[in-house]
Amino acid sequence: MNYQEYLKYDGLGLAELVAKKEIHPSELLNIALERSNQANPELNAIIIPMHDYAQKRTQTDLTGPFAGVPFLVKDLFQEYAGYPTSYGCNGFKRIGYIADRNAEIVNRWEKSGIVTFGRTNTPEFGIKGITEPDAWGSCKNPWNLKHNSGGSSGGSASAVAAGIVPIAGASDGGGSIRIPASYCGLFGLKPSRGRTPWGPQMSEAMHGAAMQHVLTKTVRDSAAMLDATHGEDHHSMFKIMRPHTHYLEIIQQPPKKLKIAFNIQSPIGTRVSQDAIQAVKQTTKLLESLGHEVIEDRPEIDGMQLAKDFITTWFSQFSYMLDEIRKHYDAKFTDFELDSQVLAAFGAKTTAIEYIHNLNNWGVYVSQMNQFFDRYDLYLTPATASVAPQNGEIKTPDWQKPILKALLGIRKAHLLAQGKLVDQMVKDNLKWVPFTQLANITGLPAMSVPLYWNEQNLPLGSQFIAPFAHEDLLLQLAAQLEQAQPWFHRYQDIQI
Repeated sequence: MNYQEYLKYDGLGLAELVAKKEIHPSELLNIALERSNQANPELNAIIIPMHDYAQKRTQTDLTGPFAGVPFLVKDLFQEYAGYPTSYGCNGFKRIGYIADRNAEIVNRWEKSGIVTFGRTNTPEFGIKGITEPDAWGSCKNPWNLKHNSGGSSGGSASAVAAGIVPIAGASDGGGSIRIPASYCGLFGLKPSRGRTPWGPQMSEAMHGAAMQHVLTKTVRDSAAMLDATHGEDHHSMFKIMRPHTHYLEIIQQPPKKLKIAFNIQSPIGTRVSQDAIQAVKQTTKLLESLGHEVIEDRPEIDGMQLAKDFITTWFSQFSYMLDEIRKHYDAKFTDFELDSQVLAAFGAKTTAIEYIHNLNNWGVYVSQMNQFFDRYDLYLTPATASVAPQNGEIKTPDWQKPILKALLGIRKAHLLAQGKLVDQMVKDNLKWVPFTQLANITGLPAMSVPLYWNEQNLPLGSQFIAPFAHEDLLLQLAAQLEQAQPWFHRYQDIQI
């Protein structure tokens, strides 16, 4: 098999060739490594190699739906025992942190038969919607190297879109699967709260707002991997039931006629690009051509308040995490990026009453979405407010850095997050990606589907949100859209 033949298959397709003994896993690994050697110096998608592990694994008796398929994991809470993990942070990179046990999601991926040969680039602790950490540098978008791959699963998205692997590990706490999927033209599903495990490090992340899954080129790869990883572990706080039929079987049948609400206005009042508007308009026409009913409407939710509540949880949890890291590891504040230090300073000033009030609001949003889904089957928005930003376009201005450092030095940085400045801070943080946090806070499943490329050949995804635990409905519709308007052939247009 040569590389052009390799590109013709998704993960399940490659595994089928291995099962038929038409190719050996070691041959697939060699092709993936050769492609990585060619493309990764340009992309900066893979930052920690695991070649020795992968080569040994190809000589074992691999079983499962993805037996022998080259794979990459995100360098964030997807640990392999005995291998370095940096979480996108200079501090962990400096001390050479080695994980002492596998993440449970990794164990389940391993049981599916994958061959992991590296860890992918991510922003420091996954806190941004772009991937350009100080520790590793910017991860480029294979559609245009001047643009970023998005975050926080940016390295995985870049590697999949560029044809290094057909599938890679990802996670999503505020859009971190759907954002890079939108920017890189991939299929990205965020599962429902509790659908995939977080152990043994924790029972859940951000009260279940953050979930683990994969980025793929095809819907069926995502469905099959969800079949392989679904369900709680010993550390989970609650149990979520799977459908009576496997997701991979469910997508063989088209969905019933669906009633779908759509909205193209930013929930925080920020600008939405013509690309994002056009992407949704084209998607609504495609849906109508497939027999679905599409109506312009949106939930009665205060989008700015929801964004503030998301930011409160995000910053507070991040502050706690950095404090724990400093307690247990040889880490100083200077080991963390300036932006991280500032966010932690904001979060540290959240009172218990404020945090509980914020968390109670989450329940209000769940109720409002449940009422909304009494009228509709799905909710459609742009996945992102624009195509991918250019590398370096989203960063703290140089003139602000000495001010922030000075305020941190006198422990007054939190004062920037008071009064009207709060609204501006929310808008500055989320204006590129205002649509994704709703599904995280409410724990609802959501997906970005690659149905639009602009005149510059940059993609932008359409986001669908479903009622709780209805990944089956999302995957069914995605498979129908994929059949009606295929996108797999587009990856051959990428020239790196």
